[in-house]
Amino acid sequence: MKKRLVILIAALCFAANAMAEKGDWLVRLRAIDIQPEKKSGAGSGVLAGVPADAITLNDRLAPEVDVSYFLTRNVALELILTVPQRHDVRLAGTGKIGEAKHLPPTLTVQYHFMPDGKFRPYLGAGINYTRFSGVNINAAGLNFNLENSSWGPALQGGIDIELSKRTFLNFDVKKLYIRTDVLQAGTKVSRLTLDPWVVGVGVGWKF
Repeated sequence: MKKRLVILIAALCFAANAMAEKGDWLVRLRAIDIQPEKKSGAGSGVLAGVPADAITLNDRLAPEVDVSYFLTRNVALELILTVPQRHDVRLAGTGKIGEAKHLPPTLTVQYHFMPDGKFRPYLGAGINYTRFSGVNINAAGLNFNLENSSWGPALQGGIDIELSKRTFLNFDVKKLYIRTDVLQAGTKVSRLTLDPWVVGVGVGWKF
């Protein structure tokens, strides 16, 4: 899965660059709402008897910075960055059982439909890499961990609204596919399906 995604993004970038002239840079600052799916696998081993979807992560507001480079007037690469985000880990019927951080840098290839218009919608697709850290989960006197990393596709849609020649208001929605195993003493005992919607609003500057 990971290898196929890397090959797909590389092929898209090569195809776009083959017909490109040097383009513009666009830097955006966004406030985002990270909304993970409330899904997890049924527990096994020491979590036997824990039903599906009982382990969840809470929503999170966060800052985001992204940098876009236009390969052509219509095609851009966007690198999406933020700082590690801390989420509460909850168990149904118990409440908060711990915390975990995740850092999800994402690279997308975008198509901008009306690059010279006042309203500039775009669609994008790419790859997400998520790194989990700062995991501190405890239930029934046992410590749990999360698999360190996750690779998955990313889908994106949004619009830039021209405020001035080089300043834009931006609305953006992304769907990231993020999954990680719940581990106890190195053994998988459940699986989290985060797959968050990331809804953002911000301002962009063109250079």
